[in-house]
Amino acid sequence: MGRLAVAVMVSLWVIPISILVNRIVPEPYMDEIFHMPQAQQYCKGNFRSWDPMITTPPGLYYLSLAHATFLFPGLSYINGASSIFEVCSPVILRSVNGVLAVICSILLYEIITLLRPALDDRKATFYAVVLSMYPLHWFFTFLYYTDVASLTAVLAMYLACLRKSYWFSGLLGAMAVAIRQTNIIWMLFVACSEIINITLGHQRDKIDIDGASVSIRKNSQQAPENNAILSSNLRKRIISSKLDTGAQLTHTRSSTSRISTPGLVDDIIAVCLTSLHMKKKLFVAFSPFIILLVAFVAFVRWNGSVVLGAKEAHAVSLHFAQILYFGIFSALVLAPLYFSFEETINFFQSFWKNRPHSFFQAILALIAGFISVHFFSIAHPYLLADNRHYTFYLWRKIIKAYWPMKYLLVPLYVYSWLSICTRLGKVQRKIWVLGYFLATAAVLIPAPLIEFRYYTIPFIFLILHSHNNDTQSWVLMGFLYVALNIFTMIMFLYRPFHWDHELGTQRFIW
Repeated sequence: MGRLAVAVMVSLWVIPISILVNRIVPEPYMDEIFHMPQAQQYCKGNFRSWDPMITTPPGLYYLSLAHATFLFPGLSYINGASSIFEVCSPVILRSVNGVLAVICSILLYEIITLLRPALDDRKATFYAVVLSMYPLHWFFTFLYYTDVASLTAVLAMYLACLRKSYWFSGLLGAMAVAIRQTNIIWMLFVACSEIINITLGHQRDKIDIDGASVSIRKNSQQAPENNAILSSNLRKRIISSKLDTGAQLTHTRSSTSRISTPGLVDDIIAVCLTSLHMKKKLFVAFSPFIILLVAFVAFVRWNGSVVLGAKEAHAVSLHFAQILYFGIFSALVLAPLYFSFEETINFFQSFWKNRPHSFFQAILALIAGFISVHFFSIAHPYLLADNRHYTFYLWRKIIKAYWPMKYLLVPLYVYSWLSICTRLGKVQRKIWVLGYFLATAAVLIPAPLIEFRYYTIPFIFLILHSHNNDTQSWVLMGFLYVALNIFTMIMFLYRPFHWDHELGTQRFIW
């Protein structure tokens, strides 16, 4: 089992389905009509060319150029290609995401085993394969979009950070931002998560050291030889307690989650105070992230916007309803976990046990939800006009089916988010859960368009840190993902339709 098994199993569906997609849909489709010509310009060496309709940075095109350059000798021998430009066909460009999907599955496996070292290798392999079938990630593996490359770069950055390779992690973070600019938020989240691990781990070790010192003083007169041994061991612990003190906190978090942990305010105070105490070490360790953040801010100021092109259609908005949509969408694709009978009973039992605090939280969440859907729910022109997306039908047939429907859905939104936070709170510190929510909100709320593709990275972080050990739930999720993937691919390949006002074949897509 292990990473090789994960790579082989993912390749078993990536290769044949890629062949099928390229056979039935050989021409660029939808956003590919922008991305593919731009990548081909880079293959020509024309790096000054830029399509003003493209909103994301050129990171994917540089990866594609490297991919085509690697394949050029072989394809030149087989097909007689005389230049890299001839290699950059739609098939080759789409294959970039196929390769990245396999790499991404390996990264998922590595992160799972690192976060949960006690997990059986077979289970880690199975979990990584199931996550690789996550419908949004799976579907766009076969098209030339930025989603797969974006997720792969973010996971690589996260894995490097977990392994304490902060400079390498910063370099991968730069690549992630070069693929999709909103990844700057996930770069900050990864850095903050590691700072939390370091500072709280440092504080815990300090408490242990202080306790050991007290024990030494109590026994110093009775057993001087033991005192010498304990003092020696204590000095060794102090010397070895550096920036990597947070590693043990990360790896053992799930096993200690049942023990009473400090509250959110205590965690925030502890992180702030310890960060001030360790500011020099933290500044040096995380300077790559700081440099990247400063460079990104400078770019946004120079560019006048976060997006590169089509700025009017992708202007930053206060779309608070978007975070609600993410909550219910994530809960639905995790239905075996969040909407199972047992999980629902446990949630309401915990809710009742923690009253009146839980009632106060629920009321605040409901008020925020109603305000969000009433004042901050955006119907983007693309959403209303493009019937190729499933969101078009969800908006018309569910959210806007009747005027009170969007309000009736608020309790479901709130339940979904409360379930997510409750689940995460069982295995993660409250400050981490808060950071995750803020990062997700920072990515989704400014986006005026409802795009399920935007939910992929926050969803992957959610499931990686939920630490669900129920094999039955994972099996059911696997079947759910397979069913969704089969449905969406059949609709895409075998249910084409045509518009009266535009030539060409249209296809259903996420």
